[in-house]
Amino acid sequence: MDSIHILGAGLAGCEAAWQAAEAGARVVLYEMRPHHRTAAHKTNAFAELVCSNSLKSEQTNSAPWLLKREMRQLGSLLMRAAEAARVPGGHALTVDREIFSDEITRAIESYPAIEIRREEAKTVPDGGITIIATGPLTSDALAEEISRITGSDRLSFYDSISPIVVAESVDMSVAFRASRYGKSLDGSEDYINCPLNREQYEAFLDALLAAECYEAHIPDDETPYFEGCLPIEEIARRGRDTLRFGPMKPAGLIDPRTGRWPYAAVQLRQENQRADSYNLVGFQNHMRFGDQARVFRLIPGLENAEFLRLGQMHRNTYINSPALLRPTLQVRGKPHIFFAGQISGVEGYAESIATGLIAGRNAAALMHGAEPVRFPRETALGSLCHYITNADPNHFQPANITFDLLPALDDATKHKFRHDKKARHGEICRRAMTAFEGFLHGRPALEYCEISG
Repeated sequence: MDSIHILGAGLAGCEAAWQAAEAGARVVLYEMRPHHRTAAHKTNAFAELVCSNSLKSEQTNSAPWLLKREMRQLGSLLMRAAEAARVPGGHALTVDREIFSDEITRAIESYPAIEIRREEAKTVPDGGITIIATGPLTSDALAEEISRITGSDRLSFYDSISPIVVAESVDMSVAFRASRYGKSLDGSEDYINCPLNREQYEAFLDALLAAECYEAHIPDDETPYFEGCLPIEEIARRGRDTLRFGPMKPAGLIDPRTGRWPYAAVQLRQENQRADSYNLVGFQNHMRFGDQARVFRLIPGLENAEFLRLGQMHRNTYINSPALLRPTLQVRGKPHIFFAGQISGVEGYAESIATGLIAGRNAAALMHGAEPVRFPRETALGSLCHYITNADPNHFQPANITFDLLPALDDATKHKFRHDKKARHGEICRRAMTAFEGFLHGRPALEYCEISG
């Protein structure tokens, strides 16, 4: 086999295909849509964003910013597409979903070294190099094949999708525009905020807790939700104030009608460049559609909301990567097979793109007879791979990029910045950027930064 076979044309698969082709490899990219649909996707385009339209913070010296900075330096196709599709989103990299997917689809379809096969991959091709990037909605047939190859039962959790409303249906005499604490990249007020007083919050909470939900249809006694993306009704069941300290926190939002923070608030984030639709930030749920519309219209400003999409549940599948993968994203004992994207055990769009970038570059290196590379431990890319391949396999959960994944500062540096978290984060980023530059230019990493495993 003289081509790299990539299963899945989502975020990770498209980035992997681009990186491998840019490195001189020929690629065969499989995508089962439109012949086989999933429960969440709505289009046939590549790299469709399903749950959100945000690729997290662009705030300098934040962990998501660091990860995206490293990907941009490595020529990420999807980071370039995100810039072309950008919409206002405070300090986050927020995109128009349709433009984002279209940009990537055109780039992949027009690349001569990438062959596209619109068919379901039910098995892993024999021999040669394969990247499995079929994402959280991997088909049952391929999931069984993955279990056979890895010798491990698949793991799964249930994730959910946030609702989207028509912008013109939001009552702006009640709602107001603002970014939390005034933070946005250009000083603009990028979010629509719906304020609630205590009485309104309590009424909303009662209706939410009384709403009927769809059954998960799984054998477990408890639905294995991913803690990083809980449905709002699950958060509400943990206490009457949990939403006010989560997706409905009012901190940093001044209601112009009162001059104060509201008791609770719902934020709406722009969906597209036309600014004609907004999603309810953090309002993923699995209530029945009729109950969703009724409950969400109790939110001040959304009394007459027109919903373009309501929330729903879907299955997410991922492997127990600490027990199965090397830091190069190769399967232990089967180095010709790579995993990338959410199925590899990362959570988040940028993180999925990052693993696709690494798998694509390493697959191309292997094809050319070179050794796949391990990114320095103190970089964001290196730390992400280190986590998913070195975490405790008995208690593994997917993770976003955070400073907790990067190596801690030495005691003297921590003491120096003990009262200044921003300075500590800045020092971690400075160290990461130094290591990344050394990696790019072939300088050896410091001994304490090397990856084990």
